[in-house]
Amino acid sequence: MVDNLKLIAAGVVIIAGIAVFYAFGDMSALLRALIVVVSVVVAAGVALTSMPGKNAWQFAIGTRAEIRKVIWPSRRETMQSTLVVILMVLVVGIYLWLLDALSFWAIYELVLGLGS
Repeated sequence: MVDNLKLIAAGVVIIAGIAVFYAFGDMSALLRALIVVVSVVVAAGVALTSMPGKNAWQFAIGTRAEIRKVIWPSRRETMQSTLVVILMVLVVGIYLWLLDALSFWAIYELVLGLGS
């Protein structure tokens, strides 16, 4: 019950920040944007005190630890993979273009009999 109230309060804080942004249109845009940023930070702080917020924080920490375990490809491997993808796109594109041209010719010449 308390967690739901915290999440609702976080949502209300964000909505209030957005309402202030639009209600005070004559103020500086920078100040209004700062108010929205502060409201989002406060709402995140309130939401992180709830159980779903704590679970999301633990998930983020676990995700960060898993990302550190990833073996990222080297620059050379990335360049080679990129070249393979580019070549395959060209080959498949040419193949589809030829297939389209052949089917257009077959329909135009043979089926419809509109050729010369």
